[in-house]
Amino acid sequence: MGSFEIIGGKQLHGEIIPQGAKNEALQVICAVLLTDEKVVISNIPDIRDVNKLIELLGEMGVKVEKTAKEQYTFQADCVNLGYLKSDDFKKKAGSLRGSVMIVGPLLARYGKAYLPQPGGDKIGRRRLDTHFIGFEKLGAKINNDHNHSFFEIDAAHLEGCYMLLDEASVTGTANIVMAAVKAKGTTTIFNAACEPYLFQLCTMLNSMGAKITGVGSNLLKIEGVKEFHGCNHTLLPDMIEVGSFIGLAAMTKSELTIKNVDFHHLGIIPEVFQRLGIKIEKVGNDILIPQNDHYEVERFMDGSIMTIADAPWPGFTPDLISIALVVATQAKGSVLIHQKMFESRLFFVDKLIDMGAQIILCDPHRATVIGLDHQYPLRGIEMISPDIRAGVALLIAALSANGKSVIHNIEQIDRGYQNIDERLSLLGADIKRIS
Repeated sequence: MGSFEIIGGKQLHGEIIPQGAKNEALQVICAVLLTDEKVVISNIPDIRDVNKLIELLGEMGVKVEKTAKEQYTFQADCVNLGYLKSDDFKKKAGSLRGSVMIVGPLLARYGKAYLPQPGGDKIGRRRLDTHFIGFEKLGAKINNDHNHSFFEIDAAHLEGCYMLLDEASVTGTANIVMAAVKAKGTTTIFNAACEPYLFQLCTMLNSMGAKITGVGSNLLKIEGVKEFHGCNHTLLPDMIEVGSFIGLAAMTKSELTIKNVDFHHLGIIPEVFQRLGIKIEKVGNDILIPQNDHYEVERFMDGSIMTIADAPWPGFTPDLISIALVVATQAKGSVLIHQKMFESRLFFVDKLIDMGAQIILCDPHRATVIGLDHQYPLRGIEMISPDIRAGVALLIAALSANGKSVIHNIEQIDRGYQNIDERLSLLGADIKRIS
């Protein structure tokens, strides 16, 4: 198990470029299964979850070639469906949450798919019902082997239909869209997720031959087509990294420039951090965070305490709730953090409390943070990263803290952040990777 050793309390300075979007990568890489032609994808982040998915596709028979830094070609002209029943597949796919995304394209192209119960972050229940209900409405039949946690899905005859999703699930919407693109007739999906990841996926699918309208909205219409061809696709910058770097600059009182952020795809992310008092300047396609020695939480117009809550897009993404919470610990003022989706995502706050943060965990979904206004710096401690986003929140806290911190289980952080220690070192952070 690897660890980070951090000497905190140092100001950072310089420019940093966000990696390609992790969540988009997991979707569009699976979309290559829809065609036997070559697909070129650029700006792919070099992170554990994405690398494991690429390796899994290779084991399935997809020809994978790394053609440049952060660029791959994929050609799924000889997919081995028999491998999907093997113990090796069950082990590898079961360790990766993103493996669920192979089901939609496999159903569309081959009429069958197999999937073990996928793994991922331990942040609470992450049900797959939306995926499977959507597949069933398209005509798929699902057999769940409870004894071995293994799904077998048969979809010999997919037909378009109208469906109202029970939740605006990002991966659920993406999976259903990829299943529907070759279904007979027209599929209408209402309450579809409309995150930039879905915009990108649908744009890519249309360039491959799909007929999807309503792209970027929560009402998608998909006219089934028979043939798909190759394409070139470039991933967006990772908006979660952009938000993380905004929080990092504020916590460490640093001036940072975040390059090439594709600002119009960030939604209300900058606005939420501005509500916490952080100054943010848009400079072309970059974001400049000037040195914030103090930042004060806004109040609502009636004077009541500010609430930061996650919501389906275009609301505030739940992946940045952990970052907003840790940033609030050194703001001036108080804020209620309301994390609605996952009942275990806030449980990392005990480490922040050990570091000296003033936080009241009201229940699994809500925490009240009383900001210290940088008057009482956090102190370094030894801790364990529980998941990707909490791990980076703890890393930001450690970089702002007085003294030495050690974060164990950094494999969780590596799942979502590319060479984060090397990139932060270039900004002046005192961080090293130890065994």
